[in-house]
Amino acid sequence: MASYVIGVDVGTGSARAGVFDTDGRMLATARRNIDMHREDGGIAEQSSAQVWQAVCETVRQSVARAGIDPADVRGLGFDATCSLVVLGPQGESLPVGDPAHPERDIIVWMDHRALEQTERINAQGHPVLQYVGGRISPEMETPKLLWLSEHRPDIYVRAANFFDLTDFLTWKASGALDRSACTVTCKWTYLAHERRWDASYFRQIGLADLADQDFERIGQSVVDPGTPLGQGLTETAAQAMGLLPGTAVAAGLIDAHAGGLGTVAAGGDATRCLGYVFGTSSCTMTTTKKPAFVPGVWGPYYSAMVPGAWLNEGGQSAAGAAIDQLVKLHPGNAEATALAKAAGMSLPGWLADRALQLAGNASATVRLADDLHVVPEFLGNRAPFADPHARAVLMGQGMESGPDSLVALYVAGICGLGYGLRQIIETQAAHGAPVGTISISGGAGAHPLTRQLLADATGLPVDITECPEPVLLGSAMLGAVASNLYPDLQTAMPAMSRVAARCLPNPDLRALQDFRYQAFLTLQATARDLRNLAAAHRF
Repeated sequence: MASYVIGVDVGTGSARAGVFDTDGRMLATARRNIDMHREDGGIAEQSSAQVWQAVCETVRQSVARAGIDPADVRGLGFDATCSLVVLGPQGESLPVGDPAHPERDIIVWMDHRALEQTERINAQGHPVLQYVGGRISPEMETPKLLWLSEHRPDIYVRAANFFDLTDFLTWKASGALDRSACTVTCKWTYLAHERRWDASYFRQIGLADLADQDFERIGQSVVDPGTPLGQGLTETAAQAMGLLPGTAVAAGLIDAHAGGLGTVAAGGDATRCLGYVFGTSSCTMTTTKKPAFVPGVWGPYYSAMVPGAWLNEGGQSAAGAAIDQLVKLHPGNAEATALAKAAGMSLPGWLADRALQLAGNASATVRLADDLHVVPEFLGNRAPFADPHARAVLMGQGMESGPDSLVALYVAGICGLGYGLRQIIETQAAHGAPVGTISISGGAGAHPLTRQLLADATGLPVDITECPEPVLLGSAMLGAVASNLYPDLQTAMPAMSRVAARCLPNPDLRALQDFRYQAFLTLQATARDLRNLAAAHRF
């Protein structure tokens, strides 16, 4: 009898499912969009009911497209953004914002409403912060919980469960309240290497009730990714997905970590390969045998991606989203958008293709940028400064308004992301976490131009795995382990993932890339100095 596994990925704007065989070959995928409510003040909210419906629909459709018997699906794995889901005693949605919209029960990862709470927590300097690079981020869950307790105390008190979105999905699928070591270690300050929560941290920051309740509302049972949960799919979940009850459900991962799982062992030693997940935001996933404490880079996290190994997580809060924002600022955006639509392409795809046409090859496109330099920190600096107040810098923009000048700006923006990646890699190497290659996943990194520019900007080879959807593959690996198709993730990773191609840095442009990197560092430092100067003078 054939055996298959399903990976489910819930990103910022959509839910996707993919069907894989035991060798990691993808048979079919399906996708559904997810709404997001945005408003001033850094607010971003979603509905867990809509997310779950989208998940069930994509699973059904992916199985139908694969043309397989649902009885042959052995296991499912889930990944999702690190967003906070707030539910009442009967599993009902509780509004995290406007009481008129109780369906909006998710504070999305990118929501920055808890900036003040974040600064307050960091100022207290609790020892657990050394495991998040020294400073907690507003993207993480304890600042969001503190905001909720202070601004929506009635909702906070009524809540029976606070879930990371991945753990919500596994609960809906299996009924199990177990949390993944990935989610609670990376975003909730759980100390996986000691298998405990630190009650003194919660008491210090103003969430003593969670400790008093023995952490019942945020997770008393924490298990490694890939651990089978409950009795598998419940009757209700199985019916909604069109699968059989009892199908294995694995403890899940944050979406970026699933991308890391699906890529970093494809070429051999996972500890030498940096997983770069390039989507709306970007994440860097670095695996080490021993803990590496890197200032401004999250971690070290134990068993957060590969059980038994340590993980450092960097990246930027806005990556694909930063490029989208950048090109919107250019006067040629409307004309280029129309040209892309006429060609049946996305705007980033059209800009990348046009850059190749103008320059002749991917490496040479950097010359289109000429005097344009971009520090694309529109949503702050996630690493290596852990500075949510940082903002973007654009230098060299003139009065040009045509589509080709927009192409140049686009190339400068991609290079800027590459230099930010290089900065993280160099910072990690200086603190005991070096890498030799980069393995890329995520839709924003799918174009050959992007891959080559990242290789040139960082000076490291960029690997492209055989599977076109490595995030889905990483989640499918979880299902394969939970269903005993593989004994553990260390075995499943190299068995289900392979390198298909490699982009090598162009040595002829090394001096130019080094110059542009120094320009990036100078602009970034100048912007930070000016902001500090303004704050000191209290203008």
